[in-house]
Amino acid sequence: MFRLAFCAVLSAMSLALLIVASVAPATAQDQRRPSHCIAIADAAPGLEYLHKASWSAPLPDAYSVRLHYIAHASFLIRTAGGLNAVTDFTGFIGSTEMIPDIVTMNHAHDTHWTPFPDPAITHVLRGWGETFGQGIDHHLDLGELLVRNVSTDIRSPFDDGVEPLGNSIFVFEVGGLCIGHLGHLHHVPSDEQFAALGRLDVLMAPVDGGMTLPLGDMMQVIRRLRSSVIIPMHWFSDFALDAFLTGMAEDFPIVRVGGPSMDVSLRNLPSRPTIYVLRPAWLRDQDAD
Repeated sequence: MFRLAFCAVLSAMSLALLIVASVAPATAQDQRRPSHCIAIADAAPGLEYLHKASWSAPLPDAYSVRLHYIAHASFLIRTAGGLNAVTDFTGFIGSTEMIPDIVTMNHAHDTHWTPFPDPAITHVLRGWGETFGQGIDHHLDLGELLVRNVSTDIRSPFDDGVEPLGNSIFVFEVGGLCIGHLGHLHHVPSDEQFAALGRLDVLMAPVDGGMTLPLGDMMQVIRRLRSSVIIPMHWFSDFALDAFLTGMAEDFPIVRVGGPSMDVSLRNLPSRPTIYVLRPAWLRDQDAD
C-alpha cells in the first residue's frame, strides 16, 4: 500500500513539473532572435535606408542594432534592449557616464586594450589567454546578445616573431544579425577559422594596410566573407582610407554615412555587399537626444 501511494505521489509531482515547465517564462536564450551565423542566409530585400542616429537615442525596433564608431578600432554596439558593448576598449570612450556592459580587447598594441578596465564593467573579454600562446575561448550569452570569439595569431618580438592565438575576432550575435570585428588581424584566417566565424552580416575590418594585414590580403578576406555591411576601421588617415575604397570600388558600392552612427537590422541589409564609411566620434552625453 505504501509503495502504491509513493508511486502516486511521484506521478503527481512529475505532472506538476511538466505543467510548470510548459508555462515557465522564456529563458535568456529565447529572448535573442536566432541568427544564421553558421549558415548562409537568403539575400535580404534591397536597401531602403539605414538610420543615422545619436548613439543613445531609442532604436527603431526590437531587432535593430546601433553601431557607433568611437575611434581607431573601438565601436559601440548597442542593442534595442539597452545592452552596450565596446570593441577594442582602451579605457576611454568619450565624455559619457555610460559604463559598457561588455568590453572586448586585443593586446597587439596599447590602442586596443587597457590593463586597468573600470571594475564596474561586468564583462571584460580579453582576446588572449593568461599564458603566452594559449589563446582563449569566449561564449558569453546575455540573452539578447551572445558574444563569442575566434582566435588568430599575431606578430610578436618573442618565439620566432609570432604569438599563437594572441588576437581574437569577436562575433556579436544580436537581433538575428551576426556582427564581426576582426581586431588586430595579422594573417589571412585559415579555412577552419573562416568556418568558425560563419556568415557575418556586418564586418568591421582594419584597412590601414601595414600594421595589420597588407591591403591586398585584407581585401581578400573581405571578399571571401561577403558581409552585407562592411565598415572600414583602423585607418590612420583619409589617404589610407581612400586607398582601400579605391581598391574596392569596382566590386562594392560605397556609402558615406556622414557621421559616426548607423542602425542596422535584417530588414534593411543591402541586397549586395556594401561598404559604409563612418567618421569616428567620441561618445558624449550631450548627444543623447
